[in-house]
Amino acid sequence: MPSETLSPTSSPVAVSAAEAGARAIAALTATQKPDGHFVFALEADATIPAEYVLLEHFLDRIDPALEARIGTYLRAIQGAHGGWPLFHDGAFDLSASVKAYFALKAIGDDADAPHMARARAAILAAGGAARVNVFTRIQLALFGAVPWRAVPVMPVEIMHLPLWFPFHLSKVSYWSRTVIVPLLVLMALRPQARNPRGIGVAELFVTPPAQVRDWIRGPYRSAWGRFFKGVDTVLRAVQPYFPAAARRAAIRRAVDFVTARLNGSEGLGGIYPAIANSVMMFDTLGYAADHPDAAIAWQAVRRLLVDHEVAAGRNDPAAYCQPCLSPVWDTALAGHALIEAGEDGAAARACDWLIPRQILDVVGDWGVRRPGLAPGGWAFQYENAYYPDVDDTAVVGMLLHRCGDPAHGAAIARARDWILGMQSRGGGRLDGGWGAFEPENTHLHLNHIPFADHGALLDPPTSDVTARCVSFLAQIGLAADHPAMARAIAFLRREQEAEGSWFGRWGTNYLYGTWSVLCAFHAAGIGPDDPAVARACDWLIAVQRADGGWGEDEESYADAPHGRYHASTPSQTAWALLGLMAGGRIGDPAVARGIAWLIAAQRPDGGFDELPYTAVGFPRVFYLRYHGYKLYFPALALARYARMRAAGSTRVGFGF
Repeated sequence: MPSETLSPTSSPVAVSAAEAGARAIAALTATQKPDGHFVFALEADATIPAEYVLLEHFLDRIDPALEARIGTYLRAIQGAHGGWPLFHDGAFDLSASVKAYFALKAIGDDADAPHMARARAAILAAGGAARVNVFTRIQLALFGAVPWRAVPVMPVEIMHLPLWFPFHLSKVSYWSRTVIVPLLVLMALRPQARNPRGIGVAELFVTPPAQVRDWIRGPYRSAWGRFFKGVDTVLRAVQPYFPAAARRAAIRRAVDFVTARLNGSEGLGGIYPAIANSVMMFDTLGYAADHPDAAIAWQAVRRLLVDHEVAAGRNDPAAYCQPCLSPVWDTALAGHALIEAGEDGAAARACDWLIPRQILDVVGDWGVRRPGLAPGGWAFQYENAYYPDVDDTAVVGMLLHRCGDPAHGAAIARARDWILGMQSRGGGRLDGGWGAFEPENTHLHLNHIPFADHGALLDPPTSDVTARCVSFLAQIGLAADHPAMARAIAFLRREQEAEGSWFGRWGTNYLYGTWSVLCAFHAAGIGPDDPAVARACDWLIAVQRADGGWGEDEESYADAPHGRYHASTPSQTAWALLGLMAGGRIGDPAVARGIAWLIAAQRPDGGFDELPYTAVGFPRVFYLRYHGYKLYFPALALARYARMRAAGSTRVGFGF
């Protein structure tokens, strides 16, 4: 068992870590915006840029030069299997491949070109476009490529359902809610894309769409799935008889919901699918392009474009569309690295930018479950007042506290009270945890409706978000025996895997979750001798790669081994190191080897390269590459290691 003391050292590794950390911090500070904030590109898979191209063709607002650059990007990330994966070097994904093929054909790629022929062969071998997921089928229906019966029934009259009803919009996650509401209008009115070039993808179907009869089918994950399939069948029969007045009123409610949440230039929910659906909704309802609401929605989509980038190592100018923007998250995480390295001035400028973005005057959708709770959180994006993020709020709160400015006291207190109010209640396995945006968003049966074939309709408590809340609350002085803390720690203990790790919902995967919880336990005073901490650290050491780094495959969300990948990555190596340091293992040779790997992997300019995706939108469905992760997490790990070794300390000192 590790000792609680560590002799100060100026070992070559510690000295090199300090030098490498300084280079990384210099590279990081060079990216800080003049107003103090940080924002890095956020990249998903082929689906978002492909959908953006199709959106231009839906509206007939085609920008040929931009689409050519998006085409460069899509071709560059095509897999060796002929299709498109959900993450770098990933397996073929049917839905992503159909969208990418459709977009490239719309851009002007010849269907008989070699890359298109390879894609088409892979799609047909996987069952063809009839077997894509629900969101892709909706996209195809909007272009007349499949009949609307290919899509599950989601009546717009859902807007009228009372809170007690088994399906209510407040019972699904924020991201689902903002995507669904404008989509309900589209599914009710069934517009057809302008599609000025008349592009279709009939060649991607094994059976002609008009002849397909089993659009809504299993495999069902439970008896609920079969039950909801029956509900879908009934709704198909009765929906034509719904009163027209009720439908018009439901559409008005949907429009009111959307317009209240347009977030200035950020758009509905601040996420691409919701924003794009709102653009199509306004267009379908006849709004002129220069109508203020329609213009905001279109501007919000355009803000997500990353143009003139270099895709996948090629020298061709390329462009893609981000799923959202991440300035608050990036700024808070970069701020922790800066303050760890003693760059207090740059960290203070980051805090100054964050403070006015605390949401103090809007009770968002979370208020349905928490009436009377005062707001006090931060959103992920520049603006998203209805949907503050618990995870962001905890990380920002810890940064403000670390900066030590007494003027931050009121903001920290409001954040504390809001986070305490958002803790899940009601007993059971999930009691005491935190979800990302909603409390008690645990109506698990809803993940089995035909519309939710992605299985990610909900926002239940998770170990990583809960750990961040524990870290924040402990850092600002709440003891482990405080009732909220005791419940949260009990939740985390229940969630630990038999091998010692924790599942990571928002980062890949068990490395992310385990780092997060080890930091929380350390902040709460749960030391290295605790069996949960010891098992977690032993697991991290057991999955260290032979080269000294750590990596984990996105397929660990399916059946790949936990904590393992065929390459080490800077961000995941940093997480493992931060977890081991929080667990009291800074003196373990595994930590020195991991630090040595980071030093060796660093570029001369202080940065790092990282092609694998290490973050998550929806497990098994949607993955993310945060372009900032490969910089600020290694910078934090290197700075922390150098500082602790210089001080001879095994105490991290902070919750993060």
